[in-house]
Amino acid sequence: MWTSRAVSVFGDSLSLVALLLHLAEDTGQAFAVAALLLVGDFAPALLAPLTGVISDRFDLRRVMIACELAQAVTVLLILLTLPPLPLLLALVASRAVAAQIFQPASRSAVPALVPDRQLEAANSTLGFGSNGVEAVGPLAAAVLLPLIGVRGVLLVDVATFLISAGLLVLLPGLPPITRNGARTTVLADARAGLRYVATAPLVRAVVLGFTAVVAFNGVDDVALVFLARDTLQGDGSAVAVLYGAVGIGLLVGYALLTRRSVPSSPVVLLIAGFAVSSLGNLLTGLASAVAAAFALQLLRGIGLSAIDVGVNTFLQRQVAPDMLGRVFGNLYGGIGVAAAGSYLLGALLLELTDPRTTFITAGSGGLVVTFATIAATARARRRGDHEHRDGQ
Repeated sequence: MWTSRAVSVFGDSLSLVALLLHLAEDTGQAFAVAALLLVGDFAPALLAPLTGVISDRFDLRRVMIACELAQAVTVLLILLTLPPLPLLLALVASRAVAAQIFQPASRSAVPALVPDRQLEAANSTLGFGSNGVEAVGPLAAAVLLPLIGVRGVLLVDVATFLISAGLLVLLPGLPPITRNGARTTVLADARAGLRYVATAPLVRAVVLGFTAVVAFNGVDDVALVFLARDTLQGDGSAVAVLYGAVGIGLLVGYALLTRRSVPSSPVVLLIAGFAVSSLGNLLTGLASAVAAAFALQLLRGIGLSAIDVGVNTFLQRQVAPDMLGRVFGNLYGGIGVAAAGSYLLGALLLELTDPRTTFITAGSGGLVVTFATIAATARARRRGDHEHRDGQ
């Protein structure tokens, strides 16, 4: 699983850079580049209630293999045709939907592959591998593009999907878990997944908290270049360094979480991640030099690793196996919508104010969400304790 994820994500990061450069050179329009990023995040998020159903209805290994093969075919079509923008966006959206189906399936498979006590370490290891190669991918693309061109890089991406699918064949079968042998329609299952997230207090608090934190703090993807260039008077290297800081922080965080079991509960871990990542953005808005901003964005990356491990481990332990795919699907869908909204919010704040105000607003909003999540999870736990005592 780890090797499959690392190989596949490496190919994704290569092809994303290749397609962005292709569009920039072919169209010369910033809109085209932005549209490519948006369809990759937003389009599959709209289908999140349905994509999670697939993980709960079919063998997880087969679902993951099918998703990798579907993505290989889609990228192959892009490679062969390099189509005009509308068709290219449609193909990228199709590939993104397959990736969206893969995510809940892969996270749902982890509890079946490792003992409960090793869930934190397993999630940290997966995160370390995925984010590590994602950080290396753009650098590899910079080397490969002059040698083999856009089509060559896309061919490498196709190969990574095929290798990933071949590795997943080595996993044991992971059949779906159903209750009482009941079989319902896909739409009924999707509604049940949404209803579960809406009515399970602790799960609802975590999912809404995570989504809201992304909605606030995702603006740094837009604002960081302007902070580095305009506010801190840095050059292109400074921009690249600051964008790389979060990736380094993620790797440091995952490495720390992989080396030892997390002593606190997953909820405490993810709330700590909310606070650290939000504080990192807030203080970045106050930074007086590129070096200080780098250290604070590195801190933000460590917080993001804690969020990722905390939320995945919490859901894997809290949610029944027959509902897990739908909960993960809805979570990732909400995050996709929040990220797209955050890009727009960041652009609006930058137009109305300046980079420092944008970062301070984002971090402050994230801290407010952190305290709200603390209150909501505490309330949900008290409610659960009361219901448990009443049941006894």
